Amino acid sequence: MKPHVAVITLGVRDLKRARRFYSEGLGWPIQQEDYNWVCFLLEGGATALALYPWDELAEDASVSSDGAGFRGVTLAHNVRSQERVDEVLIEAERAGGNIVKPAQSTSWGGYRGYFVEPEGHLWEVATGATQLPFSE
Repeated sequence: MKPHVAVITLGVRDLKRARRFYSEGLGWPIQQEDYNWVCFLLEGGATALALYPWDELAEDASVSSDGAGFRGVTLAHNVRSQERVDEVLIEAERAGGNIVKPAQSTSWGGYRGYFVEPEGHLWEVATGATQLPFSE
């Protein structure tokens, strides 16, 4: 298996709210959508982020849909400056997200903060991790 992720699918309880957060709030262009899913092509075109109804996604994978609390997954958005970290966190908050950890310096010389989008998915916004790809 090659080390590549083609699609990250987030299970959401309110598809309209999640669509609004990413498309209108964060300004992400929609690549495709249907009555029960929305897909955004991420920068570079090699990976997509899809939104799909929570219960339907669980059913599709044949797993229970009653997950709650921390899900053991974070999504990361890496930028080139501390100022941009702060700006992205503000954008997310204005779009309806909740900052759960304000940006601060890290022990490894970086700078990062976390927000939760309206459906409960945890995002890290960071700079200083030069060995990782930048999101912008």
